[in-house]
Amino acid sequence: MNYIGSKFSLMDFIESKIEDVTGYKNGDEYIFADLFAGTGIVGQRYKAKGCRVLSNDIQFYSYVLNKHYIENVPELDTSLLDKLNSLAPIEGFIYKNYCKGSGSGRNYFSDSNGMKCDAIRTELERLRSSGTISGNVYYYYLASLINSIDKYANTASVYGAFLKHIKKTAQKQFQPELLPVISGKVGSVYNEDIGELIKKVRGDVLYLDPPYNARQYCSNYHVLETIARYDNPKLMGATGLRDSSAQKSKFCSKRTVAKEFDNLIGNAKFKYIFLSYNDEGLMSLETIKEIMSQYGKYDFFTKEYRRFKADKESNRNIAKASTVEYLHCLIK
Repeated sequence: MNYIGSKFSLMDFIESKIEDVTGYKNGDEYIFADLFAGTGIVGQRYKAKGCRVLSNDIQFYSYVLNKHYIENVPELDTSLLDKLNSLAPIEGFIYKNYCKGSGSGRNYFSDSNGMKCDAIRTELERLRSSGTISGNVYYYYLASLINSIDKYANTASVYGAFLKHIKKTAQKQFQPELLPVISGKVGSVYNEDIGELIKKVRGDVLYLDPPYNARQYCSNYHVLETIARYDNPKLMGATGLRDSSAQKSKFCSKRTVAKEFDNLIGNAKFKYIFLSYNDEGLMSLETIKEIMSQYGKYDFFTKEYRRFKADKESNRNIAKASTVEYLHCLIK
């Protein structure tokens, strides 16, 4: 998934520095917490390394993805895929609110792909509520649906806006694909405000990858949130935003971010704490150093990387093509 802030391209850098600081190697048994999990890239890597992973995100679509990646282990039943793929399309909530043919005025998916998504999502809920499939299988297929349908979205990248005309990739017939199942220890996944969760969990390594700027994830991925919840929300405005006031992060506000970060580090019951943050974030590098240094031995590492682009470079005044990622570390 093309995701804002994804650490996919930085994983080797992150993993090597965490190993240098902690001394932990592949196969060592320890608790690794990824509490701004997003699509779960970091947690997946550490589950595969042998860790028991604690994963959290305030966005429900992220919770669904990580319920599969972190809590599911082989073998899972793959036989349901053909049945889901052959379902008759229905005019459900996705079609009625996110597809142009319904008269909604929104153009996030082609009509046929929106109706197919509705059919699969409705059937998954029916199978779960009837007890036909387990919770593990439910999250396996729901996570796979979310990951798959995103590839057919008629957007530049995120869901802050849709394109006027259906682009080539969005015209293709939607074919759900199953996500990989990661061998390893069964972890624990949460869908909570991190400020409250941090008071209840403990472990060995804490990895933090909070939002860096004022861009709220709940607005940029609201369509995936609705597919994940399938709760028929009241939608607002031309882009069909759902009410996500309860999911807005205090890390996206310059007024609240430093205090929130200080509380987070102060309450963390982990020996090693790592923070990913770039050189353009709302918190200055000096502020981060001051806060983390209060609680133990502080250091940092850097790596330059290409910035995330949600649209064509010509549409925005972008000062530079790359940015510097800082991995701040604290031995508490």
